[in-house]
Amino acid sequence: MSNGKIPFLDLITPHREMEEELVAIVRKSFQTAGFIGGPMVENFEREFAAYCDIPYCVGLGSGTDALRFALMALGVGQGDMVITVPNTFIATTEAISQAGASIAFVDIDERTYNMDPGKLREFIETQCTRGPKGRPVHNKTGKTIAAIIPVHLYGQMADMDAIMETAREHSLKVVEDACQAHGAKYFSKKENRWRIAGSMGHAAAFSFYPGKNLGACGEAGAATTNDEAVAKTIKMIRDHGQARKYYHDIEGYNGRLDAIQAGILSAKLKRLPAWTEARQKAAAQYNDLLKGISGITPPYEGEWSKAVYHLYVIRTQRRDKLQAFLDAQNIATGLHYPVPLHQQKAYIGAQVTYGKLDVTEKAAREILSLPMFPGLTEEQQKLVARQIREYISSGAGVTTSGGDAG
Repeated sequence: MSNGKIPFLDLITPHREMEEELVAIVRKSFQTAGFIGGPMVENFEREFAAYCDIPYCVGLGSGTDALRFALMALGVGQGDMVITVPNTFIATTEAISQAGASIAFVDIDERTYNMDPGKLREFIETQCTRGPKGRPVHNKTGKTIAAIIPVHLYGQMADMDAIMETAREHSLKVVEDACQAHGAKYFSKKENRWRIAGSMGHAAAFSFYPGKNLGACGEAGAATTNDEAVAKTIKMIRDHGQARKYYHDIEGYNGRLDAIQAGILSAKLKRLPAWTEARQKAAAQYNDLLKGISGITPPYEGEWSKAVYHLYVIRTQRRDKLQAFLDAQNIATGLHYPVPLHQQKAYIGAQVTYGKLDVTEKAAREILSLPMFPGLTEEQQKLVARQIREYISSGAGVTTSGGDAG
């Protein structure tokens, strides 16, 4: 950052601050030759389960593994269909396909960019017929709807009360994609209390990719669940289907969490609350700085939500030109995600969509992620906002209709 450029994400500073602590973890692993599994992994699993207010956590090789293994452990497979959203990273749908199931997309909420519970219910009630076991059967494909994957996108939880109610009514499993939502909270009116990401569904998946709010120094992930049997099955799946060494109850995968990464995650987990608070403070600062700028829509966070701002995403109808302008001012930004999954080449003709997914497609044309990380300074944020305001006031950001982005 000494070159004057405002980065989109700063992974150097926190590792520099923690360098001695992290190097000590690596030394410990060298001294014990404990590289796979063992005490460091088990310790992190206990700590992260407690953090998520849930009894079971299973450390895994990636967030993709966590999603895939959770579906498999819940019995999702061939002949099944899983409902999710197209405004997410492809790992969400890779997990569905690789578990053997088919994908069904429903649209997102205009304000939160998360699954629209109304569209979810409409899809099940208008496009499906109740099957012999109470689960919906998709009328056109004949596939049984087995599960729902709501994505807690950008660090804000989906409307879980409504989603879980629909799941209960139709005997569906729910796997939370919490890969961007470590520590996010949702106020459940049904339970009259705050719930944390990863604690509400039948299982949940977390990614610890380096750029996440809680990131490893490499690939890592975890699955959480309230169900001991599901946790045991995920543990077998991650280790070649072994219940104990060389005794394979099922065919599994190699999806284990490295001990060094687990140790690093334990060290970082202690700092996660402070990092989360810093992100939330930065988001509030952005909200104040961007207030009143015509054509710029800041993130929406309802009173039922405590988002953790993995990303701070604005909307504008001149997204591409604004991004180019900011880049010229040495301000890095990101696009999450410019091409919805139902429009990706990998899925053409290979999924079911409910409706035209207009909200998703409109958002994909307009969303822009601004710099967001715990060490982001107020001065940097003021510069970002000043450059956005300058761009808009110059007339470059005004559309012919003069309207603001939804």
